[in-house]
Amino acid sequence: MTDGIGIRLLGPVTAVLDGEQADLGPARQRAVLAMLASPPGRVVTMRQFLEGLWGERPPASAEQSVYTYVAGLRRALEPGREPGRRSTVLVGESGGYRLLLSPRQVDSCLFTELLDEARLLGDTRGEDALRVLDQALALWHGVALSGLAGPFAEAERARLEELSLSASEARAETLLRLARHREAVVGLRELVARHPLREHLHELLVLALHGADRQADALLAYERARRTLDEELGVLPGEGLRAAHRLVLSGGDEEPPSARPAVPRQLPRDLIGFVGRSQEVARLRSLLAPQDGPPHPVVAVSGPPGVGKSALAVHVGHMVEDRFPDGQLAIGLRGGTPGVAPMPAHEIAARLLRGIGASNADIPVDVDEAAAMWRSRLHGRKLLVLLDDAAGLAQIRPFLGTPLGVTVLVTSRESFTAGDDCVQLRLRPLPGPEAAAMLSTLAGDERVSADAGHTAALVGLCDGLPLALRIAGARLADHPEWTVGTLASRLTDERDRLRELTAGDLAVRSSLSGSHTGLATSPRPLDRLAADALPLLSLLNVPDVTLEVAATLLGTAVEEARRALDRLADAHLVEESEPGRYQLHDLVRLFAGELRPEDWKPPVMRALAYFAASARLASVVVDPHRVQLARHVDGPAHEFSTAEEAQGWLLQEAHVLNAAAVQALGSADDEIAELGVTLAFALLWHQQRVHDGHDMLTLNTMALRVCERLGDDAGAQIAHGHVANGLRLTGRPEEGIPHLEAELAIATRLGDGFGQMRVLGNLSNAYVAKQLYEQALPHAEQQLAVATSIGSPVGVRFACLMLGTIHQGMGHPARARDPLERALAAARESGDTTHEAHARAILSQVVLDLGDPELSLEHMSGAMKLLERTGYRFMVERFITMSRACRMLGRLEEALSHATGAVADADSWGNTLWQRQAEAELAAVREAMGAAEREA
Repeated sequence: MTDGIGIRLLGPVTAVLDGEQADLGPARQRAVLAMLASPPGRVVTMRQFLEGLWGERPPASAEQSVYTYVAGLRRALEPGREPGRRSTVLVGESGGYRLLLSPRQVDSCLFTELLDEARLLGDTRGEDALRVLDQALALWHGVALSGLAGPFAEAERARLEELSLSASEARAETLLRLARHREAVVGLRELVARHPLREHLHELLVLALHGADRQADALLAYERARRTLDEELGVLPGEGLRAAHRLVLSGGDEEPPSARPAVPRQLPRDLIGFVGRSQEVARLRSLLAPQDGPPHPVVAVSGPPGVGKSALAVHVGHMVEDRFPDGQLAIGLRGGTPGVAPMPAHEIAARLLRGIGASNADIPVDVDEAAAMWRSRLHGRKLLVLLDDAAGLAQIRPFLGTPLGVTVLVTSRESFTAGDDCVQLRLRPLPGPEAAAMLSTLAGDERVSADAGHTAALVGLCDGLPLALRIAGARLADHPEWTVGTLASRLTDERDRLRELTAGDLAVRSSLSGSHTGLATSPRPLDRLAADALPLLSLLNVPDVTLEVAATLLGTAVEEARRALDRLADAHLVEESEPGRYQLHDLVRLFAGELRPEDWKPPVMRALAYFAASARLASVVVDPHRVQLARHVDGPAHEFSTAEEAQGWLLQEAHVLNAAAVQALGSADDEIAELGVTLAFALLWHQQRVHDGHDMLTLNTMALRVCERLGDDAGAQIAHGHVANGLRLTGRPEEGIPHLEAELAIATRLGDGFGQMRVLGNLSNAYVAKQLYEQALPHAEQQLAVATSIGSPVGVRFACLMLGTIHQGMGHPARARDPLERALAAARESGDTTHEAHARAILSQVVLDLGDPELSLEHMSGAMKLLERTGYRFMVERFITMSRACRMLGRLEEALSHATGAVADADSWGNTLWQRQAEAELAAVREAMGAAEREA
């Protein structure tokens, strides 16, 4: 149960469990918790941890440290969890970890919710708004994330502190509206002292003192503010502060309406149902209403169609309207409206000039002259100009370069990074909790929260795009008889998803079509190339593609593919998730799939051949001593200079290679399916090194079905062995034995002596995995005999490794030593570092049982260095052995470090047997340390 857990970030990072404070450990461990809780419920990847804790250059041990911190947090948050049981609070997921708490269990998330609630109460319910603001501010207990360092903590601390200051301003404004001026003065004096360059605070203090009948103090407060702004920033007071000064001088009499010029208020109404985007709101607000100095002159909100750019701009525009006392202009530029031409420059000029009081007769016909008049008439003004849905920078360039004090806020599907003095805020889809909150606002909280599983599925099917979520919410509102699950099931069929995401004049398909049509009909060749590339990218059901893959699909050079993908990224039809990697979100992929060309097969075959050839070559470069069972594929492959480079490529591309193999193996086309088999086989040794039994099992089960369908006995033989290996790695070796027996039968029928030898070794390994050493022994002895007779050095080495492992497992370490030393000598002679590492690792356990912990540590240290070099990641048994050796030597601090590493590594794999072994060793170390302390 997680209901009794509370996380506090608004001050020192702490956790409360059923009223008791938990020990969260060292600072970086608390920083890990802060990242997981900001907000909870989303997956934080290892890469995000490394960047958030250490920045661009994490130490070599950083990843292992994160595993240790996660293990420590699990113990702190679930002190009663039995050893070996999976965590229900901090769960591991593909690529990272997720904290399974609700946002209201984290004080910073609750604080944000309360601010939104107070804002909605607004002017009409001032007392209630004040109560909610007081409740929000009472959550603070010092500096946010106090005591934590690192990029994440610094950025999040700044964001939360800005929100706190905004809440304090909102509280003071509410007190003034309630005529509680004396109460407001006290808090405002403290805020002004802490933030002397925040002009709005000075304005509020002058108004509060005036309302409290302290006119002389109000005038002194204005003079102090004027002098501070002049001396520190070299600027005059803004209109808001000047108006407050005039009010004091007039004795409270308002200026007559005729004395005030008409102020344009053209912003559309703020959405009542606007939710989430707290970080983006804070960032945009800091640009439009900075604490120090004038607002930024040009701010662009960019992002894919339907991501909510306009809604965010309007929402924040209303929040900062007091910083633009001369008004707000707003023009829709029709940049992405299907079938409608973007607004021409002369029409934009006319609308802008009319908005600030120019008559039609005064507006020049020439665009440059009109733009010059526009800039001239803006001097001395503080104006916000919203240019919504711009087709690109060229459409609005004449109207930029405005005087300081005027901000042009642009929304566009295109990138604005090339704009002078332009800060770009790129919007991404809403994260799960914010998307669910948006659905709750549209379709009813009770209805949405009652079906959390289907709500999460619906959010995923909508790609987190606010437009798609609005349509989904509208459809639920139109069909009260539907559950959330009903709509989710209707969207599950990819063929109908875009059709289902239509409500009235809102449609995801038409929104995407506008962007693609703009490229396809452009006079620029690059735009048309990008339009042609989009449907080709949808042919692969992979998470993302590199430039090499894109070039293979397009049949072009890499540089030309780069230009096409960069153009699509500028149009926000693809996302460059990291340099050189591009991805399509699901709804864009479905739309692009509707544009699939008739000759779709050759690009798919080219891409799959590239994947298979590259994976096979990488495996050879990483470890040339491993036997490659994947067929050779003609065609281009990625080039590798070193084993480290090849291993890094396999690690980085594994998610893409697995997805491509699944797609190919599931194809009804025999040629495509055969390439899928080759790719699955090419990945075997990489999956073995990183202990990825799940993907090995999935791919090779599919490969086995394909080989049987195609009558490929040799392929089926290999697939049976790989399925068995996958079952062994996933803790089910006994289920793999029938597959190994089938593999042996096929190898015997085909007269494949090497295949028979290999399967004998794998049979012995399967029995060893179940600790059935008596059954394993004859298979290892047979493998050694066959390998010797056919002259297979690699088979001899493996058989000796198995014989040593078996004798060690049977409790005969002295008998185990000879075959292991034989394997070690042979591996060193041949240069097989993998077999050398395994031999030394097993020898380490053997000599430890023979009473030589120093030699054990020497062997294991050497083994781990070799394994790390070849990319092997499974280190639980190695850590346990080193911990045991250090315990025997009395080096208990080192033992504790190794045992903690074993627990973290075991937790990361989720294997209950390894978890029990690791936690038992950790308990033994702690017992030894306790005994040592008692003796001291």
